[in-house]
Amino acid sequence: MDLAYFQQFIGKSSKPVKNEVEKGAIRKFAQAIGDPNPLYRDEEAASQSRFGRLVAPPTFSRTFDYGAIEGLEFPHAGLIHGEQSFEYVKPLLAGDVVYCTTTLVDAFEKHGKLGRMIFLVFEQRVMDEAGDLVQKARSVVIYRGQEGGA
Repeated sequence: MDLAYFQQFIGKSSKPVKNEVEKGAIRKFAQAIGDPNPLYRDEEAASQSRFGRLVAPPTFSRTFDYGAIEGLEFPHAGLIHGEQSFEYVKPLLAGDVVYCTTTLVDAFEKHGKLGRMIFLVFEQRVMDEAGDLVQKARSVVIYRGQEGGA
């Protein structure tokens, strides 16, 4: 696959996928990342906070299903994680229902010591039921194709 293949998908998004923020999943995630914050683990403490219920840790949204961009297919073995950034608009709370999408926002090529590399820039959005932005993430994936063993 070459750069032109990926460029035809720039601006295309997955269909929104419904995700529910479950309190059990919040607790397990907090435990997995080793964060003892009682807002993530203790319902009583969280109920006394300004949020009134369990709060999901900031990167919890990485556990959501964002769907797939129709037609965009490539081997995922051998991909390199380039970078990732997050923008938080409001917290995710236990019981929230959100809709998630992923969009390919850019694709470009660079040549380096490892040969040809295609950089794929994705934007993931988490929207609440009212259609308001909750979180936005941007991730860069490096695809090396045949050179990367895929």
